[in-house]
Amino acid sequence: MKSAYHAVVVGVGGLLEPLALLALRLAGAKVFWESGLTKWNGFLVFNKEKYDLFLYEFFCPDPPRAGALQLCDPATLEYTEGSAIVSLIKALAVMAGVVEVALPVLLVLGLLSRLSALGLLGMTLFIQLAVFPTWSHWVNPAMWWAAVLFALVACGPGAWSLDRLLGLERRRDA
Repeated sequence: MKSAYHAVVVGVGGLLEPLALLALRLAGAKVFWESGLTKWNGFLVFNKEKYDLFLYEFFCPDPPRAGALQLCDPATLEYTEGSAIVSLIKALAVMAGVVEVALPVLLVLGLLSRLSALGLLGMTLFIQLAVFPTWSHWVNPAMWWAAVLFALVACGPGAWSLDRLLGLERRRDA
């Protein structure tokens, strides 16, 4: 009975694993890809309205979010124009736009998959801890993003990936 069960589980697992890992790659990529596209008005044309999202919604919300990273003056909820912090936040906005488009493409292709998933996991944790540090945001949606990305970091991209084709990943039983 035990060996029959094991044979069935191994056989079904072997058939479904590539599909399951592809589905995880697509699910992990979708969220960040869609967010990343909103930051662009065309090829290499950053949507400058997103600067305000980063400046005021993420790092200087009114009212302030308890525990969130607040980078503006807490008394006035304003920034010093031309300050290094404003330049840093604008650079972070562009960097997020690049990362949210490039890493999902790599995930879909299955190229440098574990590093891509790790980068998006880092982004997820930063969003959770610095921008929206609430339990409700963690439970939905951040926990789901993190679970998918953790699984990809731990298990790799699967057989249907460029990583496997190029020899960057090996079969787990090899």
